[in-house]
Amino acid sequence: MPARPAPSAPPAPRTSAPVHEPRREDCPWCGSARLRNRLRTGDLREYKPGVFTVDECRACGHTFQNPRLTAEGLALYHRSVRGAPRDPASDGLLALRASPRRHRSAARAMLRTGEPESWLDVGTGHARFPATARRYFPYTAFDGLDPTPRVVRARSADRVEEAHVGRLTEPRIAAELRGRYDVVSMLHHLEGTPDPRAELRAALGVLRPGGHLIVETLSPRSVFAALLGRWWLPYDQPRHLHLLPPRNLRAELESAGCEILTLDHRPVHIPHDLSGAVALALSHSLPAPDTPWRAVPPPPLHRHTRTALLRAGMPLVALAAAADHLVAPVARRTRFANTYRVIARKTP
Repeated sequence: MPARPAPSAPPAPRTSAPVHEPRREDCPWCGSARLRNRLRTGDLREYKPGVFTVDECRACGHTFQNPRLTAEGLALYHRSVRGAPRDPASDGLLALRASPRRHRSAARAMLRTGEPESWLDVGTGHARFPATARRYFPYTAFDGLDPTPRVVRARSADRVEEAHVGRLTEPRIAAELRGRYDVVSMLHHLEGTPDPRAELRAALGVLRPGGHLIVETLSPRSVFAALLGRWWLPYDQPRHLHLLPPRNLRAELESAGCEILTLDHRPVHIPHDLSGAVALALSHSLPAPDTPWRAVPPPPLHRHTRTALLRAGMPLVALAAAADHLVAPVARRTRFANTYRVIARKTP
């Protein structure tokens, strides 16, 4: 069998730069040393090499990757690699977070605050949320901020008026945008940031007095997280660095001088816990997939067997998805809820 050509981009960390920061012995949120391990896992969705640890603070409940990836490590693990295997089932379930229905729900939640003049969507990606929200706020100027050039393409598609590439915590961006916005939205953004507290403070810095911040993020208090362990899809290692309990987010915003208008799980629970666990477990119970970083590719029979078994297992994922939707009315009103929304007003 001929040797496999080297991939065009390194799919796993192959650099002299450190991939992990030193392991923390205290909580990055409250400083307590009362940590417990929640899980050790690999990259269950994209099969990239590496083992990742998630710890929880017993004092405040903050849940975080420990040791955390460095900026170089994050860039390497976020990099798309040609030929890398993907799990279509779990990818599709994660896409529910950014579905048009959920974007409409977030936009409608802001209707009672009035028509803002200016709105910044942080971590906007392709700016699909601003495109949806404009239907409810036709006279609002929507801008987008994202670490990737996707936001520039979104501006070319007229989804946002201004496109800013980078992070809100960068001094250049914070200075340029200070006090410019009536609304800042962070929808499933905080969990992937190296310092969520700094992101929140920076968001308040670009808000005008009396402006509103809307945050949607994952809840580590979900009972599904405890029941499903490493198969709980929202852990999504190594891409998620922090999961904030609702009480921590509330306390942080109140300490920064905000009034909490809404803290609710019901409209934002995502019914994908059981189906996500089944999809991940099914994929990892089968023969390992072909990957660009394997020294020797699996034989054709191996690959064909995996494909056939994955297709045969899709009814199990569909059955679990039906169960997710069946229990959703109860889950969204209890501690099974996996997501929550906070709307806060910056006091003048």
